[in-house]
Amino acid sequence: MRARTEDFLPYALLLPSLVFLALLILIPMVQALLLAVQADTGELTTEYVRRMAGDVNFNDAWRNTLLLIVLVVPLQIVLALVMALLINSRFKGHQWFLYIYAIPLAISDLAAGILWLAVFTERGYLNTVAQGVGFIDQAKVYLSFENFGGLLAAIVIAESWRATAIVMVILVAGLQLIPRDYFEAADLFGASRVRRTMHVGLPLLRPSLQSALIIRTIFAFQTFAVVLALAGRNMPVIAAEAYSWYANNRNAHLAASYALVLLGLTIAFTVVYLRVLGLREAEVKR
Repeated sequence: MRARTEDFLPYALLLPSLVFLALLILIPMVQALLLAVQADTGELTTEYVRRMAGDVNFNDAWRNTLLLIVLVVPLQIVLALVMALLINSRFKGHQWFLYIYAIPLAISDLAAGILWLAVFTERGYLNTVAQGVGFIDQAKVYLSFENFGGLLAAIVIAESWRATAIVMVILVAGLQLIPRDYFEAADLFGASRVRRTMHVGLPLLRPSLQSALIIRTIFAFQTFAVVLALAGRNMPVIAAEAYSWYANNRNAHLAASYALVLLGLTIAFTVVYLRVLGLREAEVKR
């Protein structure tokens, strides 16, 4: 009887997670698919997908989304890795540094966007400080339709500040799992701090880096609150278009079509990451 209970225990522990995935992920995915390809009468149709493809903001939305992925994710990985290595070096006050930089984790996406809007707006803190120290003579407009570079830079900075802490926490946890014996052995053989980090720390941190890369990319596809707060409709992204069609235009079918594009891109990037990282891991083992 005890052996049967122990055999059943792993499945019992997994059951809450499976129920969670089914109720909040699997079922909404099926419902979104049906909304995108099914008319109100119940017939299958491609009308909503064609309307989405012909939407004036569709091309800009998926291009801007991919552009943000390319800019934000590598920047956050590098920044988070640097900060995680600094914290792991246990310099004086490293705990306070960790607590302070983890503060953005408690701030919502929209609140972070509004916070940085107060920085980059025409009468915001950036122009005020720059004029006060004499860097500029008059206030500059960073967040305008004509200044796409300014919009993009503001969004990248705001999103990097908001979400880099997530990646940092993952990497710090990964570094904490590496036995200190490896670093002590490297010290005995005379390895410098840089060589110790490059040849000991980073290879052992690879699983955490892989997880952080995949998780952050998935979340980056869903970015829209920061974009709406800073750029409004001047810089469309896929998630914001899905929200706009559902909340403003009251068209759940087109919103579901945009959501399916987002889901497809997320799955594609995840599969590519897993295949590429899996191949590299296999080559390293050989």
